[in-house]
Amino acid sequence: MKSGIVTIIGRPSAGKSTFLNTASGEKVSIVSSIPQTTRNAIRGIVNTTKGQIVFIDTPGYHKSEKKLNLKLQEIAKTRLEEGDAVLYLIDLSREFGEEEKNICSLLSSLQGKTVIGLNKADLAASKADGASKAPATSKVDLAKKEISKLLPDIPQERIVEISALKDEGINEILSSLIELLPEGEPLYPEDIYTDQDVVFRITEIIREQAIAHTREEIPHALYAGVEDAEMRKNGKELWVRAFLYVEKESQKAMLIGKGAAVIKSIRIKSMAEMRKIFPYKVQLDLQVRVNKNWRQKDSIIQKISY
Repeated sequence: MKSGIVTIIGRPSAGKSTFLNTASGEKVSIVSSIPQTTRNAIRGIVNTTKGQIVFIDTPGYHKSEKKLNLKLQEIAKTRLEEGDAVLYLIDLSREFGEEEKNICSLLSSLQGKTVIGLNKADLAASKADGASKAPATSKVDLAKKEISKLLPDIPQERIVEISALKDEGINEILSSLIELLPEGEPLYPEDIYTDQDVVFRITEIIREQAIAHTREEIPHALYAGVEDAEMRKNGKELWVRAFLYVEKESQKAMLIGKGAAVIKSIRIKSMAEMRKIFPYKVQLDLQVRVNKNWRQKDSIIQKISY
């Protein structure tokens, strides 16, 4: 049997969180169409007949000098070195650009332990119609050409076309990764699919729903925090007081909505998602606060990203 840690890396919206959820068979990481919503190194555990893979989903790698983005870059780099293997996901529906080249540079010394997933192959294929758009096969060929130039020591059998959303090619990726892991006993019991604690999972669900209900600058300007939690009714109900924090009063007003309609919807849908995950009911008291310019405060950045 084999077991080990695999770090997932890719640029924002490459499908890392979707892959982690699909491979784990459970919701481990929040998913959004808005780039850079993953702020932590999130663990998902996959058990196969050949061994156990502990995945770490890292924030999308994006070059930026903003404090929060620098912290997210640091998280991704640190987890790369810690992993026994690396899964690099490339979004086939977008051009192979500077962000991909930056990631390839990071992986140049890690080629011996890297597997590449050419993700969203289904979307690339759907864009083959139309004279101005290249066929999906050329997108695959172009990606492989760039990879062979920038990461020449990765063999072709470790470059796999997948669709994380449709669960296509996932088994091939898992098999390739297992081959790279050291022999050893499982790191976690087989019935565990994540090591996230309850409070972290609750805050992420709340943040996911808040992102889904907002637009423009608000998704990146908010974070969630649990202030109090208490188990009640002989373990059948968890009562939670949580807050959504934004940077401006105008953002607070938009997050609450007319007649508190937006925050009410976020609360109800968050509780519904929690009910799918936890073996008990969660009663959520959710409010909104302003923490001006929190993205420039080191204490907050350290608290919400690790």
